[in-house]
Amino acid sequence: MKEENHPPLIPPGYKQTEVGVIPEDWEVKTLGSLTILLTNGFVGTATTAYVENDDGVLYIQGYNVLENSFNFHGIKRVSKDFHARNKKSCLQTGDLLTIQTGDVGVTTVVPPELAGANCHALIISRLKKQNSEPGYYCQYFNSERGRAAFKVIETGTTMKHLNGGDMKQLFLPSPPVEEQRAIATALSDVDALLDGLDRLITKKRNLKQAAMQQLLTGKTRLPGFSGEWEDTSLGQLATLRNGYAFKSSTYTNNGMFRVITIANVQDGRMDLAECNTVTDLPNDLQPHHQLSIGDLLISMTGNVGRVCRVTHSLCLLNQRVGLIYPTAVFSEFLFHLLKQRSFLTSMIGKAKGGAQGNLSKNDILDYTLLVPTDPKEQTAIATVLSDMDAEIAALEARRDKTRNIKQGMMQELLTGKTRLV
Repeated sequence: MKEENHPPLIPPGYKQTEVGVIPEDWEVKTLGSLTILLTNGFVGTATTAYVENDDGVLYIQGYNVLENSFNFHGIKRVSKDFHARNKKSCLQTGDLLTIQTGDVGVTTVVPPELAGANCHALIISRLKKQNSEPGYYCQYFNSERGRAAFKVIETGTTMKHLNGGDMKQLFLPSPPVEEQRAIATALSDVDALLDGLDRLITKKRNLKQAAMQQLLTGKTRLPGFSGEWEDTSLGQLATLRNGYAFKSSTYTNNGMFRVITIANVQDGRMDLAECNTVTDLPNDLQPHHQLSIGDLLISMTGNVGRVCRVTHSLCLLNQRVGLIYPTAVFSEFLFHLLKQRSFLTSMIGKAKGGAQGNLSKNDILDYTLLVPTDPKEQTAIATVLSDMDAEIAALEARRDKTRNIKQGMMQELLTGKTRLV
């Protein structure tokens, strides 16, 4: 018997629309019908109008616009004459600003402190406030459904672009305005939590960087330590082993063993998002090619000088990834020494071979380090810095979990599956 395809069941109280299944009391409206103005920011060259003085008018550009937020780093100002000639792109509180070219669709809401600013090559959507909550539509534009809708109307191949005329025809789910406000408030509260976590992580990273600069140079000594530090080469503290030349023909999907390449060695961390695997071990594989958790690795080709710790079992060392084995220094202390920017800069300077630079063993082992002679001081410094790393990692995990929670909230609230009103 031929199997029939049945349409998905629509729950009671819901309806199928151009934007998917939504509650029966929600409407579907075009963006054009919701706005009193939908226009482009200034298009053209404005560099001649840039001014340095504080009485210039703030000039918002694409790189200043983030999802539901702003990046004020590098913000420009334009002359009052330029602003007066381009009133069409003057911003008001509550305007939606959408990136038009590049990372199209990213949208934010103009806050009161940016009212009266001007903008460049952004799409301005000024909503009818009596029945539209800007925060709700901003969250929808930045949601999975919203970005998918932009994908349908974007133009261009290498550089994607949005046309204002096409945006006017976008179909949008439109709940009652009270529900729009409730949804916007719930999601913006999570955004505020994420922003606070981002700022705290940045602060902790800056503190860690300052601590490294003081503790790893001996400028600041931990209580109870006063012994000498000495200059020595990395080769006097550790050995360096090369990886195995795995053949790509031996790679399999979901093999038991991960083959660690230079792409997996990132700046201070191991990244296994994309990793080749093998099922069987080569007969001539050496013991040091089978990595242990905690092993210290360095990239020797391409983005040279990056170091990381092995964080997973069943990992194999591929060629052009070096295994640094400490022999006369505390391993964790050496890891923090080699994570410093000065080591990375030195390795980049030593790399030979053009665009795809290469490091030799001697390039790495000849590097000079300043090391405390007391192993207990090495351990104490490494413990302080590792504790700071652990604190940052915990905050990053909390932030990532919060982001995932927000994604789930958006899928529920912006489709009406979960109602707040």
